[in-house]
Amino acid sequence: MRITIILVAPARAENIGAAARAMKTMGFSQLRIVDSQAHLEPATRWVAHGSCDIIDNIAVFPTLADAIQDVDFTIATTARSRAKFHYYATPAELVPLLDEKAGWMNHAALVFGREDSGLTNEELALADVLTDVPMVADYPSLNLGQAVMVYCYQLAGLMQQPAKNIDVSDEFQLQALRSRLMQLLMTLDVADDQKLVDWLQQRLGLLGQRDTAMLHRLVHDIEKNITE
Repeated sequence: MRITIILVAPARAENIGAAARAMKTMGFSQLRIVDSQAHLEPATRWVAHGSCDIIDNIAVFPTLADAIQDVDFTIATTARSRAKFHYYATPAELVPLLDEKAGWMNHAALVFGREDSGLTNEELALADVLTDVPMVADYPSLNLGQAVMVYCYQLAGLMQQPAKNIDVSDEFQLQALRSRLMQLLMTLDVADDQKLVDWLQQRLGLLGQRDTAMLHRLVHDIEKNITE
């Protein structure tokens, strides 16, 4: 499985360089940046010593939605203080989750937010799973480079696994299920039940391949009976 690192609106060139260096050390190579040109500053390369190939190949996008258009599974990092969201996977819990997804998905993305304010609720809602790093200190804060290193270290083993044969019909199954369920909620006139919508959004990313396929069948049967 390909794992792309995405930095949303990073403000400091040094942080981008540190992220690239962490990625290189752990075997990651694909870096995308949203809504920022800070990587063009000389300080990026000064800090990214030995990993300038990653800097050279950065892809820039105007929005996070644009940056994940070709991504099967999106993981967003955030602090647990975001009251709207309730399920958070630790970096360690992401390993078996992504290992299972690697059997039916090609491309995952790990998204990091702004240094001062993180990701917006709208950006978090684009993710399949949210994650944070459990902290012991009274002041739970990692800088961007440190955060990228924690996750890259934890997930590095997945990058060493041989590519799995994936049926192309399985690609984007999860996104398709999400869209069908949201459409179904609108058809049933319950799309304004925000608690239900949030619960679905947060739990769908935890589904395995079999559960996803079975839910597709269930939604299909419901759609068929509604239209008859």
